[in-house]
Amino acid sequence: MTTGTIGAARADERMAELGMARKIFRRPEVGAVIGAAVVWLFFAVVAPENWISVRGVARILDPSSTLGIMAVAVALLMIGGEFDLSTGVMTGTAGLIAGLLATELGMNIWLAMFLALVFALAVGYINGLMVIKTGLPSFIVTLATFFILRGANVGVTRLLVNQVRVGGIDKATGFEAARLVFNTEISIWDTEFRTTIIWWLVLTALATWVLLRTKYGSWIFAVGGDANAARNVGVPSDRVKIALFMTTAGAAWLVGIMNDLRLRSAVASQGIGQEFVYIIAAVIGGCLLTGGYGSAVGAAVGAVIFGMAQVGIVFAGWDTDWFFSFLGIMLLAAVLVNNYTRKRAEAVTVAVAKSRKEEDEED
Repeated sequence: MTTGTIGAARADERMAELGMARKIFRRPEVGAVIGAAVVWLFFAVVAPENWISVRGVARILDPSSTLGIMAVAVALLMIGGEFDLSTGVMTGTAGLIAGLLATELGMNIWLAMFLALVFALAVGYINGLMVIKTGLPSFIVTLATFFILRGANVGVTRLLVNQVRVGGIDKATGFEAARLVFNTEISIWDTEFRTTIIWWLVLTALATWVLLRTKYGSWIFAVGGDANAARNVGVPSDRVKIALFMTTAGAAWLVGIMNDLRLRSAVASQGIGQEFVYIIAAVIGGCLLTGGYGSAVGAAVGAVIFGMAQVGIVFAGWDTDWFFSFLGIMLLAAVLVNNYTRKRAEAVTVAVAKSRKEEDEED
């Protein structure tokens, strides 16, 4: 065997040795997948009768689906380097607008839903534009939007219906057709699964494709990593950020409409406080608070962990007051795991570059 052949073989061995670690630790969602497995096994031991069943899966996926839709959209925005603290209240705002238009004005539910979508996208556009034009941190801008919408939800609803709840949405024209599309039940093995799960899976797949297979996905990562550097190489950073804010607003509209159609009513306080849960799910799924790193699949897995914790505590017969303590522990663990996996990925990348350099020097 010649020296060149030996050198090539050694190079191949080095690459093979680093390949597996590189594949595992470069994926942002690896920590979330490990966490999901641990949580599932934990509740499988604590409450096996209800947990290991089709009914248990349906109960877990129910809250996970609507949370997952929002978590995926929020993850895209976080990868782009921004936050949106108005997402939770926007779900309530969109539901209230559609409900009020359908009940107070007698509008067809489809038209009411469309006008609510236009409003949501307009708010998302304004949020993005304000962040770009003022240079203020996005959490300040969207926190202001949160308070504006929260006050308007209560004030306008009380003014029009003299209470904070809008009922009778199911009497609107087109309600049953809309419910069939957005939020109905499908019976599988004598267990009811909601169609929100299908929306969640489709949107997660679409977001993953955009992130990993399109130029726009590369722009999102670039803008989140360094907006100025991305702008210098021709990335339309401003347009990308505005589009991401509109995406979170659109997702909030979808979840708000789903809640309307399921509950047949809308409440002014709906969604308040959920914005932090969406961010937690995205962080658990591998998103960094600094931007430029994350995964739509990871955010979806983070939503599943949330659903497992919420349902598992009930199945185990524990006091539900402990849920947020459990959520806080998961958040801290996720941040630590994400930080570790990111450093491992960077170490592996450096090691691969070093091995290639050594190979070139031997040649």
